[in-house]
Amino acid sequence: MQTLKGNGVCNGIACGKIFFINKSSVNIERKPANDIPKELNRLENAVTKGIEELEELRKKTEKSADADTAGIFDTHILMLSDDDFTNDIKSYITENKVCAEYAVSEISKKYVQLFRNMDNAYLRERSRDVADISERLINILSDTEYNSLTSGNVIIAADDLSPSETAGFDRGHVMGFILKGGSATSHTSILAKTMNIPAIINIGDALTPDYDGKTAYIDGSDGKIYIEPDTTTTEMLENKRIHEKMRLEELNKLKGKPNITKNSKEIMLFANITTSADVDRIIDNDARGIGLLRSEFLYMDRKTLPSENELFEMYKSIAEKMDCKPVIIRTLDIGADKKTDALDLPYEENPALGWRAIRICLERTDIFETQLRAIYRASAYGNIYIMLPMIISVDEVVRAKEIIKKVCSDLKAENIPFKEIPVGIMIETPAAAIISDKLAKHVDFFSVGTNDLTQYTLAADRQNPHLSKLYTAHHTAILRLIKLAADNIHKEGKWIGICGEAAADNELLKLFIAIGIDEFSVSSGYLLPVKELILNTDLTGYILPNELNI
Repeated sequence: MQTLKGNGVCNGIACGKIFFINKSSVNIERKPANDIPKELNRLENAVTKGIEELEELRKKTEKSADADTAGIFDTHILMLSDDDFTNDIKSYITENKVCAEYAVSEISKKYVQLFRNMDNAYLRERSRDVADISERLINILSDTEYNSLTSGNVIIAADDLSPSETAGFDRGHVMGFILKGGSATSHTSILAKTMNIPAIINIGDALTPDYDGKTAYIDGSDGKIYIEPDTTTTEMLENKRIHEKMRLEELNKLKGKPNITKNSKEIMLFANITTSADVDRIIDNDARGIGLLRSEFLYMDRKTLPSENELFEMYKSIAEKMDCKPVIIRTLDIGADKKTDALDLPYEENPALGWRAIRICLERTDIFETQLRAIYRASAYGNIYIMLPMIISVDEVVRAKEIIKKVCSDLKAENIPFKEIPVGIMIETPAAAIISDKLAKHVDFFSVGTNDLTQYTLAADRQNPHLSKLYTAHHTAILRLIKLAADNIHKEGKWIGICGEAAADNELLKLFIAIGIDEFSVSSGYLLPVKELILNTDLTGYILPNELNI
């Protein structure tokens, strides 16, 4: 037995065979080929089989998630079908008289480096796709079982994963994630929580492809990985899993109870979701609404932007499933680490501080209007709210509301039914918190995005593991900004929520309620634990720390 230690980002015990992603970067042994036609035929058969596997994986992922999150496999199919790529491999086999595995490995390295050196951020991201399809070919050629992703229980292991990759995995077979790098607030980690799949990050170089195919347990609560555990350890982990199941059964008894503290303060407890596939899960965990629908995942890994009707059908479906419960749709928050081929976003040295979210929407009003039309059309079928991300000024809100007004006017002229929608903003920049008194006069609610607010306030990249000790929502500056925003929105008689990861922080929840937070939006797996904390919160005699008084 071997034990590795990282940082747990999603609790739970998971067991399965370790399945490495991006193993194609590993050097493949150079073997001479005496029968060149045979090697070329092996390659062609591997390409055909690879495409068949990807198409099957896409179908299964579409059922467990949706068409948009499964779309990443379309990209892989197109790449594997590309004659330039396969012809380069064939030429390498013929000219160097080597086995197909080695040729795939060498050509893959060339293409990966080519993409990595490109100025376009989206194209640089495609280097990972090249590595993925090359790995698949090598596994097929070497008779390695690659179908682990479509059958049997697996634990995905990788240097890192993109958000779309994480969202695209078949949830019926992927039991957990272990990553060499990453951070607790990266979008990959957040998606793991949304999917309620145990995940461990920051394993470092201790995580090697040598563990591929070995049975392992991961414990998301303490960040440990047990590879081929002995009987004693297995029994310990299985007992822990039984206790977690019993704990869940106790939490399930809370379903249906109103979210009221012992001091009779009612809290809105909502959920964060990525796709329509998440809705059933959050309803089952007693979510009273959706506090954050990450709409950008409908745009990612596509070569064209989604149409108004595509967006409308998705929003309508979610609104109807929620049965008049609030559905807060964050408008397009593309940029930074969330890319789409449909938008040729420029290369930026500092993308988190660059052209993203509302900044794109206010310049590309055609994209913004398409999304707004879809949202307003869907409002006729449920209780929808709009939330604008990355706000730093009143002017941005005013301009966004002018576009909203135009969209409503157009829909009215076309006799398309819609409802008036509350408009809120995210408090995720220090600027928004500091001028929240002015912003509160123009919007109906605030929702604090603690992940970015922490990043921008502390100048600590949320995805940089070396800064994990600096990156904390417990910092006095963060708490002061949240209190300032809460005080200002309440003066206007409106409400404030938290949809960032800190909303599920056990140590901060009581403080947040005391500050005056009205709503918490968390991943599905945290709904019932947070509900329990709310029900047990007693503010009798509670005094806010002096350091929060500005």
